Amino acid sequence: MICQVCGAANDLDQEFCRKCQNKLLVVSGSSETYDEGPSGEGISLDEHLLERVSVLEEIVKRSAETLKALLEGFHRQEKNGFVIQTGLLALKDLLERKGLLVEQEFVELWEGRVDQHMTVLEKRERFLERKERILAEHKGAGRERLADLLGEAELAFFALDPDKAMAILEDAWKLDRRNAELAFFLGESWFNDGEAGKAAPALKLVLERRPQHFEALVYSGVLENDMGRPEKAVDFLKRAIALRPDAFLPAFALGAIHAGAGQLAKAEALLKRAVQIEENAQALSLLGTIAYERGRLRDAIDALQRAVKLDPDDEDGLFQLGLCYLDRGWTQKAAERFQAALELNPNRIELQEARKLLGPAGAGMLRGLTGAAAERAGRAAALASRDPQKALALYRRAMKADPENPTLQIAFALVCSAVGRTVEAVATTRRVLALKPEEPVAAAAWATLLEALRAEGKFREGTQVAGEMLEVVTSNYARSIGYFQRAAARAEMGEQLDEALEDAERALRLSPRDMRQFPLAAKGWVHYKRKEFTRAVECLSRAAELGETPTGLAHLGLAYLAVGDARAARKAFDRAKRRGGRSTERHGGLEARMLEQIRRNLQLTEKVSSRPGRRKSRSG
Repeated sequence: MICQVCGAANDLDQEFCRKCQNKLLVVSGSSETYDEGPSGEGISLDEHLLERVSVLEEIVKRSAETLKALLEGFHRQEKNGFVIQTGLLALKDLLERKGLLVEQEFVELWEGRVDQHMTVLEKRERFLERKERILAEHKGAGRERLADLLGEAELAFFALDPDKAMAILEDAWKLDRRNAELAFFLGESWFNDGEAGKAAPALKLVLERRPQHFEALVYSGVLENDMGRPEKAVDFLKRAIALRPDAFLPAFALGAIHAGAGQLAKAEALLKRAVQIEENAQALSLLGTIAYERGRLRDAIDALQRAVKLDPDDEDGLFQLGLCYLDRGWTQKAAERFQAALELNPNRIELQEARKLLGPAGAGMLRGLTGAAAERAGRAAALASRDPQKALALYRRAMKADPENPTLQIAFALVCSAVGRTVEAVATTRRVLALKPEEPVAAAAWATLLEALRAEGKFREGTQVAGEMLEVVTSNYARSIGYFQRAAARAEMGEQLDEALEDAERALRLSPRDMRQFPLAAKGWVHYKRKEFTRAVECLSRAAELGETPTGLAHLGLAYLAVGDARAARKAFDRAKRRGGRSTERHGGLEARMLEQIRRNLQLTEKVSSRPGRRKSRSG
């Protein structure tokens, strides 16, 4: 029996192809001869055509009826959805009137749940696509048990319980450790969930069984680099490029690794190759940065302009383009690009600097924890600055062990804000404040909430929250936070600048010595918005001397540009870049950017086209 997909020969009793594991179908049988009846019993051509037309009419009629039924069902579902939404809105209004619910928090949590469910549905679809191939891959005894486990995992996915489904599939893998299809599904899922320690051995098994597995090679290359083994990463990605020279991902990933290692010539060649295959904003942005580092300003500007055109929200591209314009002497264009980059990432303070805002609660952040919660939270705190994504996963596990600990929740919210998960940060801090904790803990929660709102660009809401904070806190350090946060928010909006200046001065009078850089930075930014540029430079430079933050340095650079000191502005922007405040560093560096790109671009179409059977059929 010949497989219609890959052309491999199979035994007649085979159900699945021995090579590509696709289901074998018999589409023709042995021919039989029939005696023709007497010519008088034959059907005339007119009668034959009439019969065919009648059959077609019946089919069209049934199709129309089916379509009508589907349309009626759709309208019923639409009506039901409208009724449910109306009921939810009525419930929301009722809870708001009773003071039990905040609309913004409700909407953000709702959107967060939708995102989570969509992720689960995507994982479920990937599993259903591979389920039959996983079963077909099994050899030997235990087939029925494996089928039962796969069925249980499918039910768990349909119940939107991916953790249970993955645990069941891990049990299935223990039953059949040589199943490459199952190992790849698990490895891919763990890779997408950021669990490198689990993904690596699963993908290693896939490559032992199938050394030419393109996706496993790409995933393994990224993981090896993420785990600090760039030599192995380069080997995997070179094999992937040899396997598919026309693929964007391995060329981009290998170029990014070489760039991270300082091998700019190799990186540039690979990134140019990747851009020729697919014009991608991330690749162009990195290519422009490399050209800038190698002193080719014109090439850098060209690549970065293309990157920003493809992705107007590319904060790194905008910031780097601003540096290029500054080097060319185009100060107005440079200021516009820096301002645009700041608007995309408004006032996000580094994790280390943000901890200073937490006061007494921040100093003893992990007190009161015992057992598993203490162990996980301690590891998370140690990892927070170097690898906030891993810290986030550890904090989640710690919170499962001790869900009511407010200081643990504040630490979790702070890391959420640092990696851009502001919805979770806001929701978590509001839960802490709803418990009405003691003032040190409450002040830390207020500070974290205000930082999250500033990071999200919700300045008006931040102004209101700062006002609420000032009504309930009494200590100097807490009131200082409320005042300078309100001043900074008003400055960003360009509103009530006189009141903002008063708030910044109050914050400066009340703040402890080790926190003075924050109100000074806020005061400097208020002066900038009031077009008092000399005063702005004075305050922002003093703030930078006390404690540098990327946003504060960027504000200082803009103030220097406003007073016409391009050289000092260039130094300030360089320090901001080195300080690591741009989005790539905030999310874990160049490797994290590459990892994000791989996850986003390794699509099903690329996976299907990379299968050996498909490549042979195309070449044949």
